[in-house]
Amino acid sequence: MANITIDKACCKGCNICLSVCPKKIFAKSRQRNNYGTAMPAVENPDDCIVCRMCERMCPDGAINVEK
Repeated sequence: MANITIDKACCKGCNICLSVCPKKIFAKSRQRNNYGTAMPAVENPDDCIVCRMCERMCPDGAINVEK
């Protein structure tokens, strides 16, 4: 199981993580970031294979994945 965190202060709600995750861990949510835009939610962390694609592709470095 992976521990996936999204930094609310850095995330701008671009949702790139939704498209790059091979296991579809992320989903759109109503939770707002510090800018007032909707940020993704971590839905199924148990399915994460720790490929860290979300972490690498996030343009703002807002995602952290730990095994």
